[in-house]
Amino acid sequence: MDRIRVKICGITNFDDARVALESGADFLGFILYPKSLRYIPPEKIREVRLAIDDWMASTRMVSPQSSRSPQFVGVFVNESAERVAEILPFAGLDYAQLHGDESPDFLQQLTGQAFKAIRPVDAEDAQDAAARFATDSLDSGPQLFIDAWDPNEYGGTGKKADWHLAAALAQTYPRLMLAGGLTPANVAQAIRTVRPWAVDVSSGVEAEPGRKDHAAVRAFISAARS
Repeated sequence: MDRIRVKICGITNFDDARVALESGADFLGFILYPKSLRYIPPEKIREVRLAIDDWMASTRMVSPQSSRSPQFVGVFVNESAERVAEILPFAGLDYAQLHGDESPDFLQQLTGQAFKAIRPVDAEDAQDAAARFATDSLDSGPQLFIDAWDPNEYGGTGKKADWHLAAALAQTYPRLMLAGGLTPANVAQAIRTVRPWAVDVSSGVEAEPGRKDHAAVRAFISAARS
């Protein structure tokens, strides 16, 4: 199995971003959904990204434990494709993670810039959603993102995704990113069960919504790589 990639999501400030990158995170995620407790506006993301660039230049850092430079993801929910395409370069983001009710046509409008998060109800729903949304257009990003089902929320619930559904998808879609209820305590087992390309965590490494527990961030990445 290739080296697991790790995404630390729900970043709202430079200190949390720095700790995640120092610990070996491959992706940082920023929530651009105003109803989220982890919302960060594009202008603030831009500030954080500039601070990251300055810090990386001053420390000559690429990415610890990796020869790859980190990548930055904006998480959008039911935003217009035009607005997403506008925000990405302004905020210094590499990819858009589409976490709402976007259609396959919407994803195609952002070819090479976006991937889709799915929250399947069952195995049939998982296979159908994957067939419609999995993309090969990203050179180094996910084909598909799988999160836990919730009838009322778009994500960030802390609920655990169905690992068996995810494992079935990972056999067909080798660049699957797994999210949903992951923590330092269960991420190693999740990786053994699902064998994803990457794992994503937000609430599982928080001191409170929008602020990371730095020890938990380090422990999560260490456990994922163990």
